[in-house]
This record gives sequence, C-alpha cells and structure tokens, in this order.
Amino acid sequence: MKTADVILDFIELGNEADVYRNNGLRPSDYSPVNYTSDWINMATNVSRVAEISPTSHIKFLVGSFSSSSHTTEGFSPQAIYAAGILDSLPGKSIASFSGHHYSSFSFSGNGEVLQDLMTKATIRSNLSIYEPDIEATHAKGLEYVLGETNSIPGHGAAGTSNTAGAALWALDYALFAVFFHEGVGYKYNLIQPIELTRSTLDGSLLPAPLPPHVQPQYYAAVVAGEAVGRSGNTQAVEIPIDNPRLAGYAFYEHGALVKAVLINSQAHFANATRSVNHVGFDSSGTTKPAKAHVKRLAIGLTDDVSGLTWGGQTYETSDGRAEGQLQVEDIQVADGFNIQDSEADLLSFS
Repeated sequence: MKTADVILDFIELGNEADVYRNNGLRPSDYSPVNYTSDWINMATNVSRVAEISPTSHIKFLVGSFSSSSHTTEGFSPQAIYAAGILDSLPGKSIASFSGHHYSSFSFSGNGEVLQDLMTKATIRSNLSIYEPDIEATHAKGLEYVLGETNSIPGHGAAGTSNTAGAALWALDYALFAVFFHEGVGYKYNLIQPIELTRSTLDGSLLPAPLPPHVQPQYYAAVVAGEAVGRSGNTQAVEIPIDNPRLAGYAFYEHGALVKAVLINSQAHFANATRSVNHVGFDSSGTTKPAKAHVKRLAIGLTDDVSGLTWGGQTYETSDGRAEGQLQVEDIQVADGFNIQDSEADLLSFS
C-alpha cells in the first residue's frame, strides 16, 4: 500500500455497535456507556500498535452507529461524549464522529419508492435530523461525517438504487451534504469496479461475465465534479426555489457566480406525459450574468438503468471515458431556460 501512495487517515473500531445487542454480539442491555468502555479498551491497544496519538496523522473515527437517538438517551454522539469517551487517553486521538444513514427502507423497487427517494423535501428531511448530532460534535472540536450512506440498505434495491432517478437523487444528496457507501456488486454503486460473474439484482450466475462498467449514479459524480471545478476556491450555496420538485445550487469562485445546477426530481415513467418547467433568474443585489452555457443530464425514463447522457455524451463505454458529440446550448440569462421532468442541468455563466 505504501508503494501505491495509499495513506491511512482513520481507524474505525466496530461497525454499528448499536445493533450488537440485537444480534447476540452483546447483552440486550448493552448501552452507550458499555460501548465507551469497550472502545477505550480496544483503542488503547490499537494506539500502541498503530502508534496513534494526538500528534500522529492517523486518527480514530468513532461511533459508526446505524442510527441516532440525537440525545444522551440511547446511542448517539451526545451519549458517548457524556460517557467520557473524549476524556480518555485514546479519545484524544479522535478526529471525527461517523454516522450511518440510508434514505429509504423500502427494499422493493417501484415508481412510488423511486419518486419519494428523489423528492427534494425527502432529501432535506433525511439529513436535517442530524443537525443536533452535528452541532454537538462540532462543539467538541470534531468533524461529523456520514461514514456510510446511500439510497437503500442491503446494497440497494433493484428498480430504485440502480436507476436514472437514483442519479438525480445522488446529485442533489451529494451537493446538499454527503458522499456514498460503495462496494463490489452493490446495486447502488456509481461504478462496478471489477468483472462480475453474478447478477447484482438477485445473485444468480450470469451467462457471461459482466465487465467493469459505470452505473447511473456515476453521472451524478460527473455533474457535481464539473460544477465544483478545479479552482480549489469554490463555494456552493443552495438556491431557494418555491417548487417541491426543483432543487438548485449556485457555485461561486472568489465571490463571483460562475455556475449553477438545477435538478428536476419529478419522476417520468412510461406512458406518461413529460412536463417542462421554465426557470427564470432573480439575482437581486448581484450583477446578473448576461449569458450561460447549458449542459444537460438527459434521461429517458426515471427507472432506466442505462442510456443516460451528459451533454450528449455517454460514459457507458468499455473504459468509462466519454464518447459522443458534446452538446452545449447557449442562452441569454434574461430569457431563462426550460428543464423537463427527470433532468439535471449545469449552467456556466459568462
């Protein structure tokens, strides 16, 4: 690993210890106080072997609970802080609290589940519940991360997690807060990194090996990456939009508006009419750009598992590189622009 320039940042002890009492790994009355004691004992030994200290690069990632009570009662960051985990010697080497979260527990994929997953209000309510945990963690001088998160647990649900609609969800989810849990053969992966011999849907043996390939959510990463850019000075701000299906983010560099992402999370399924929303711009108090280039994440149907294009190009190629003619539209900002159901657009201002 050292020769590959891989650097270890964190060590995590235990995974979803809050459910140990439910699966027989700990007594039924296992509590945050018991967890804190277990963690301190383990971390003390690991610190010696891995040479972890307050001045070392490697730090501990603590918690990694499957859910949170958000109070000192039950498993939460507040509870283990109250139990004294940060006051211990290895606790001085904790850098972050990690929470685990999934957006839905509807394991059977269908249109209703997919639409609910994509909905702007659902995404925000799913994440805003962690505000007490984040505030309590920041008050201790630590970072709060969602160390494991994605659409649906159990590596995703077929018909939801592996669809074009999940790409729109992932884009809004990522820009609003987070990054994603990935693995080999998971339905909610951005990419399938190695050749697969079994179906990601039901585990059955495939008639022929499936080469490494991108999945719909990969496009969300491409759009987000292009929106953030490479300046290293980008600030993202959510745009207030009075529409439950439209989400937007503005991107600033050195205080100047340079890009915006608009996401239409209205699902579009077969045999339905596809609607179009006209978006105008209100930049009161700022200098409104005159022109913009528009690049579109085009989707056929929300439950498609392939066939997406970004700016007219596909990444569903043998090497994951874009193919096809790049398509970018030029608009006058004063005229606004149209965005159809199940689409995301990137505007670059000039």
